[in-house]
Amino acid sequence: MLIYHERQEAMLCGQHALNNLVQSAVFDVSGLSQIAHQLDELELNYMAQNEEGGIRSKEYIQRISEGSGNVDSSGNFSLQVLRAALQNTFRLGLPNLSQEGVLDDVKDVTDIDGFICNKQAHWFAIRKINGRYWNLNSMNSYPIQISHFNLARDIESLRQDGYHVFFVDGSLPPPCESFEDINGRGTPGFWWDEQDLLKGAKENSTNAGTNHWRQANVGSGFRLDGKSSQVSENITPMQGLTEEEMLQMALAASMEETQQSSKDKPENHPKILLSPEPDSTDPNAVKIQFRLPDGSRAIRRFLGSDCVAMIFAFVESRCTGGKPFELRAGFPPKVITCSEDCSIHEAKLNGEMVQGRFM
Repeated sequence: MLIYHERQEAMLCGQHALNNLVQSAVFDVSGLSQIAHQLDELELNYMAQNEEGGIRSKEYIQRISEGSGNVDSSGNFSLQVLRAALQNTFRLGLPNLSQEGVLDDVKDVTDIDGFICNKQAHWFAIRKINGRYWNLNSMNSYPIQISHFNLARDIESLRQDGYHVFFVDGSLPPPCESFEDINGRGTPGFWWDEQDLLKGAKENSTNAGTNHWRQANVGSGFRLDGKSSQVSENITPMQGLTEEEMLQMALAASMEETQQSSKDKPENHPKILLSPEPDSTDPNAVKIQFRLPDGSRAIRRFLGSDCVAMIFAFVESRCTGGKPFELRAGFPPKVITCSEDCSIHEAKLNGEMVQGRFM
C-alpha cells in the first residue's frame, strides 16, 4: 500500500490537505481559485440585492475593495472553498466535529475515515489508509502514523490547541496499492511505501531518490500569482455547474426565500438579551464568523446551547440601528430563521460564515 503526502508550498496548505485526504493530486491552484471566485460572485450577488443602495451601497463598494474573501494572493483558501471542492468533486460533506448531533450515528471516532484540521491559516489532513491512521500535515517531512488508541486523544489535543476539526461525511476514494497505479495521481516523489514508514526506514523508502523532504527547495513554492508546480488535467471545478448557473442558483434561492425573509425582519424577531461571550476554554463554546450588514467583519463565541435568536441579538448590538436585516449561511446561502426554540448546535451554525444584509 502507498501513501500520498504533498509537502508545503507557500500558503497552499488547503490544496495539500485536500489532495492528501483523497490520496491523489486532484485539486490544483487554478481549480480551487475558480471555486473561490465563484463563491465571491455569489456573495457579491447577494449583497447587490441590498435594498439600501445595492451595488452603490457603501457595504458593496467596501466588499469590492477588499478583494476575494475566499482566497488571498499567497494561496490560502477558505473553509467554504474546501467544502465546495469536496462536495462537487466527490459528494463528500465536511461538518465540524463540534456540532451537536453530527456524531450520533458514529459509534467511535475510529469509524471515521478522514479529518481536516484548521488553525488560523494552516490546514492539514488525517486519513485512514489500510486500517491505519496517518497524520498527513504538509509541514511534516513524511506521513506520521497515529494509533487507533491515540486518535481520540490527539484530536482532542488539537481542539484544545485552538484547531477546528472537520470530519469527512461519506466514503473517500480508495488509496493507491502499488507504484504501477500512481501514474497521473501525483508527483512520484510524494509517494511513500507504507511498509517502509512502519519500519522507520524513511530515508531508504522506495521513493527516497525523489523524496521532496530531502530536497533543498522544499517549502519555497510559488505564490498564487505564479505558476503551479502541479496541474491536474482532469479536475472540473464546481463540477457540472458554470459560473452563470451558480449565480442563477443563488438568485433562485433568494427568490424562494423572499417570503420567509419578510417574516424575519427585526420587528418580528424575538427580543432577547445578549448573553456575555463565553470564554475560549469553555468546552461548549462555538465560534461563528460574521460579515455584518454594514460590511464589517466580526468573530464571536457563543454557547452551542444558545438559541439562534442570540445570533440576531449580537448583530443588532453591533450595527443595525434598528434597520431591518436578514442573515444567511451555507452554500448556496440560505436564510437563517430567528428562533428561540432552535439552538446554534441544532441549526449547525458552528464554524459557519454568517452573512447579513439590510433589507
